[in-house]
Amino acid sequence: MKRQGGGNNTKTLSRFWRWKMVVQSLEGVGSVQSSIDVAANPHSEDNSSPKKRRVSSRLQVKQKPQKELLVRQRVELLDDNEQGPRKKLQANVRGRQTGEVADSEELPKATDSVEKSDRVRVKETLRLFNKHYLYFVQEEEKRAVKAEAQKKASRAAKRGAKNSKKGDLKADTKVAKRPDLKALTKMNDEKEILFPSKRFGSIPGIDVGHQFYSRAEMVAVGFHSHWLNGIDYMGQSYSKGKYSNYTMPLAVAIVISGMYEDDLDNAEEVVYTGQGGHNLTGDKRQFRDQVLERGNLALKNCVEQDVPVRVVRGHDCKSSYCGKIYTYDGLYKVVKYWAEKGISGFTVFKYRLKRLEGQPLLTTNQVQFINGRVPQSISEIRGLVCEDITGGLEDIAIPATNLVDDPPVAPTGYTYCKSIQVAQNVKLPTDATGCNCKGSCVDSKTCECAKLNGSDFPYVHRDGGRLIEAKDVVFECGPKCGCGPSCVNRTSQRGLKYRFEVFRTPMKGWAVRSWDFIPAGAPVCEYVGILRRTEDVDSASENYYIFDIDCLQTMKGLDGRERRSQAVCIPTVNSLERPDDQRSDNVPEYCIDAGSNGNIARFINHSCEPNLFVQCVLSSHHDIKLARVMLFAADNIPPLQVSINFFSASQILVSWFLS
Repeated sequence: MKRQGGGNNTKTLSRFWRWKMVVQSLEGVGSVQSSIDVAANPHSEDNSSPKKRRVSSRLQVKQKPQKELLVRQRVELLDDNEQGPRKKLQANVRGRQTGEVADSEELPKATDSVEKSDRVRVKETLRLFNKHYLYFVQEEEKRAVKAEAQKKASRAAKRGAKNSKKGDLKADTKVAKRPDLKALTKMNDEKEILFPSKRFGSIPGIDVGHQFYSRAEMVAVGFHSHWLNGIDYMGQSYSKGKYSNYTMPLAVAIVISGMYEDDLDNAEEVVYTGQGGHNLTGDKRQFRDQVLERGNLALKNCVEQDVPVRVVRGHDCKSSYCGKIYTYDGLYKVVKYWAEKGISGFTVFKYRLKRLEGQPLLTTNQVQFINGRVPQSISEIRGLVCEDITGGLEDIAIPATNLVDDPPVAPTGYTYCKSIQVAQNVKLPTDATGCNCKGSCVDSKTCECAKLNGSDFPYVHRDGGRLIEAKDVVFECGPKCGCGPSCVNRTSQRGLKYRFEVFRTPMKGWAVRSWDFIPAGAPVCEYVGILRRTEDVDSASENYYIFDIDCLQTMKGLDGRERRSQAVCIPTVNSLERPDDQRSDNVPEYCIDAGSNGNIARFINHSCEPNLFVQCVLSSHHDIKLARVMLFAADNIPPLQVSINFFSASQILVSWFLS
């Protein structure tokens, strides 16, 4: 699905932003805000601006050259008015580098559209970390399965033997707890850490209130460089160059997570205990004196040199795989330090920190309630207009709320359906043969469906099934396979597993938000409607719910589409080189029309900062032109986040946002 719509550094930047505004005026793209901003909802029934008719892929291809010409003409006109003779905008302006200097400003990089914002770069880095993390989760799952099989074989061979070494394989069958650290090692080796050099002050793209779901995520973006130590500091290697006027070491960030018995946290003012002499088993007791060195010395130097530190608070959270969630609460000044006897009788260093003024207010004292309270029953839902928009079709009820309209109304004008409806002139093939696995697919080397995915399963078992990374197409087990419904390679076929709410917004119409935490890679829902031929809906007016199935075009990288992981094997009967495919290279042959029949996906908004992505999935057949359209979480989505949105299948900056 594609987006529908309606000299010196200063001068170069000015022209760059004029170019951006012109492109936005033609394409209807809102600028990226410092906080998530949902683009105009095509589902709104009361938008003040006139609606634009959906433009099909066929018409978009024809209109693209005209739009590009208008962009060039308008930019030239702006240049002529301001600078006289037109100077050609450089196509490859040097982008901002990830060096150690925090305040260095370089020209933005002009790419196909605009420079990626710092927040987008942070998101992309965290997505890369999640991909590596899930890959190593899968490796550990494989190792555990193999070890368990060896253990059973060993028991069978040695049954009755007195000298059987019990426990030799037991430890090996346990899944390793730290695939996140393996992911960090890979990112460091591949130079994928966003800000590898330490810096004072805030980190670009990470606002006050940003949530990290593990210490490893902080390391991945360069916010805090260690996954265990509470104090992150610059060592003597930073005493040259930009920081030559400072006495090292100097602290740059601390984590407050309640692990020290002598900590005192009053939100705006903190008494922080130094590092060292702490029992890491978790009882928070000191067992020896602390020493004024490393992180402790670094915090002392912050007092004397008036250098603020970033403060992150950790709280217990069942949603995080590490059991905690960490929120950035802003910059704090270290105003005082001293040594005293702690509760356990050992010397500890204490540091009094005060939050700097002029920063955004602390979200809450308890980080897990940052986005509001999830209702525990129907009676607690404010503005309830419908208890279940699905009419009982889904296993989990989806309520609708409206605190905007007077009188409040429920969403209307459609029939809820749980599965795809097929138009009369569309025939679904049934040529998929399936695998011969029994119970659940385990061995990716022998499973025929896994072989189509590059001889590996696309999902991990963790959290009920998570997709490791976006792929050209995912081949799942189907009705002719020998495995059962619990097979990991049927992850997207299990229906809704999270609690959602459809709610009315003041300006964007209807939107969707989740009451549950959704981990990155988890399936959210399928885009359900009527499967039609694209040519049958080109003339339909005022229909904003049509989703083009452009899997084939994405796999070929046509019309600016960004290709994905290509480790798949397309069956010969559906080869990309078939004559009929060549005939419709730039135009998807089929689409899903959710105008009159659809599910919760029809209410998910578009956004320029999506937290979902589209994944084409094949199971009952292998015709990529008729693939199922699934929406997966691109990021870790906390409960009651402002919205939920998604990328198009072609990876254009269009998204549907789940609130």
